[in-house]
Amino acid sequence: MEIWINPACSKCRSALTLLDAEGADYTVRYYLQDPPTATELEAVLGRLGLEPWDITRLGEPVAAELGITSWARDATNRPQWIEALVANPKLIQRPIITAEDGTASVARTPEAVRAALDAKP
Repeated sequence: MEIWINPACSKCRSALTLLDAEGADYTVRYYLQDPPTATELEAVLGRLGLEPWDITRLGEPVAAELGITSWARDATNRPQWIEALVANPKLIQRPIITAEDGTASVARTPEAVRAALDAKP
């Protein structure tokens, strides 16, 4: 199990606390310092069953700078979204947990963290 976090994020810290309380075996990825590649992001999106715009933090200042809220959310513009997230990892929603069964979740709630813990390979 891997969890992508920003240590300044309270939801990330809460997720880590819950994982620790449950004795989970996990790896932390500080995704702002170690951003995902386009290939990694595509793989995680596939595991999440989401599109890049679904995990984009539109309230970030860089989102406004890029004008991302006006971008089309379709297959033609999907590569542009991926490129923006890779170049600006702060735009990626967090925390993201990749579970042992091949799924992933945006673990912003205790329930989502527990679901990742319950995933079986």
